[in-house]
Parts: sequence; structure tokens; C-alpha cells
Amino acid sequence: MNIKSPLFCHIEAVLTSVVWGTTFVSSKVLISHGLTPEQIMLLRFILAYICIWLISPKRLLAKSWQDELLFVVLGLSGGSLYFLAENSALKFTQASNVSILISVTPLLTAIATSLVYKSERIGKALVVGAFVALVGIALVVFNGQYVLKLNPVGDMLTISASLMWVVYGLILKKVQQHNYTSVFVTRKVFFYGILTILPVFPITGEGIPWTSLCDFTVLANLCFLGIVASFLGYLAWNYVVNQLGVVTATNYLYLNPLSTFITSSIVLQERITLISLVGSLMILSGVYLSQKKTNIFGNKFV
Repeated sequence: MNIKSPLFCHIEAVLTSVVWGTTFVSSKVLISHGLTPEQIMLLRFILAYICIWLISPKRLLAKSWQDELLFVVLGLSGGSLYFLAENSALKFTQASNVSILISVTPLLTAIATSLVYKSERIGKALVVGAFVALVGIALVVFNGQYVLKLNPVGDMLTISASLMWVVYGLILKKVQQHNYTSVFVTRKVFFYGILTILPVFPITGEGIPWTSLCDFTVLANLCFLGIVASFLGYLAWNYVVNQLGVVTATNYLYLNPLSTFITSSIVLQERITLISLVGSLMILSGVYLSQKKTNIFGNKFV
């Protein structure tokens, strides 16, 4: 299959979203073994950076200092600030609140992109698909337990994380217009993600948990997060955004909670209910509707 074909890119977007949906469970396992959100983010990005360096052009700097600043913003919005906001939110509010609020990212991305880039417009299919997917996400996340406890701090942190990813998508689209390869862009994201997370450690007093790294479970989950979710995931995502556009690609993030739900039921033995199954079907239907402006082969629907 041609890796530049629309079909391949859509499949790649689905697989990346599914993998990212499982990272919540993997991170939860690491936290239960004593690692902090900052440590997890730093270690996974260091591992990803080592991997990307082996295949990336050895060119260090961007074509201009303006572009280099854009890469700094990418490292902040798609790396350090995003993970800090999202993981810190879990300390203040329920995971269900975080999952639902973070799931508005595709819709916010569509709105922001249509305002910044006139070539990207919000269609009726996208609005309907977003509504159906968000209702499905609510059903999956609550899983039959209709208790919503609001916490202003946690909810604001979650919205901040969602906005960070919106910024990441907007800046990524701008950077890719300057003819940088996806590999180079991804390497710069990892580098500045690592660089901008380091100042957090003197504040928290945390260090590298060397003793925990001797645990096989910890190593296995870090390798999954660093190599699969970060190295391969970001590389695939940046390429997909370049090929499909930021709005089309980001719509597949509606699949994240569904992937988390399935993984949690397998790894953490969490209960599956009829309501959650209905929600899963609605998520899939919402993703399909949101993509209906073009089919997977790139031809316009009549």
C-alpha cells in the first residue's frame, strides 16, 4: 500500500489514536509503582528522543530563528505543558471529568483552525459527528455511573491541556508549510519537550527514580510509552496531519476514550456495561460522520 495514499493515512490516524488511548492505563500502572507525572513524561520523551535521533537528519537548527521559536512552542504545547496539565488534573478531579473535557479537543481544533486558516471550514457533518461522538464518550466514561463532581481547578487544568493540543495542531500546520520533514519536526518536539520539563524538577524536588527502573513492569510500560506511543506515535501523527490536515486528523482523537475503555476492561478488569457498549457504537458513528465530507479514498461525496 502506498504510504502517501489517503487510505493509508486514515488507517495510520486510527492506529495512533488507539495507541494513545491506551497510554492512560499504562501511565496509571506507572503511577501505582511510585512514578510521578513529571518523571513519566521526562523518561518517555528521553527514550523517544534517543530513538528518533537514530533516523533523523543530524541538522540541529531550523532554517530561521523564527522557525526555531515555533519548535519551542511545539515542545511546550505538545509536550511539557500538555502532559503537566492533563496529569495534574487527575490530582484534583475525577478521571471521568478529565476524559470528557479532553475529548472536546477535536471540536476546539476545528473551530480554531477555521478561524486561523481559511482553507479549513467546519461542515455540518463535522458538527453532527462531534455531537454524536461526545455523547458516546460520556456514556463510555461514566459507564453507568451518573455522578459528575465538578472541581474548578481540575477542570480548568483539563481544558488547558486541551487548548495546548489545539495550539500544537495549529503550529504544526504552520511549521509543515516550511517544508520540514516529519522526522525532523518530531525530533524537535521531543527535544524542547524535554528541555521545558526540566525546570519542574527543582520545584518539585523529584529526581530520576533509578530503583524503580529495575522493575520489569515499570520498564515495559516506559518502553511502550517512549517507543510506541511517543516515538512512533508522534512520528505517525505529524505525518498524518501533514497529509490529511489538522482537522481531519484530530477528529480521530474521539477514539481515545474508546481505546482507554477497552484497555481498562482487559488490563484493570473494569466493568463493561450495556450503556458503555452503546457509547462505543456512538463514538464510532460520530467519527464516521465527522469524516463524511471525504471518503477514505480521497474522493468527494456527492
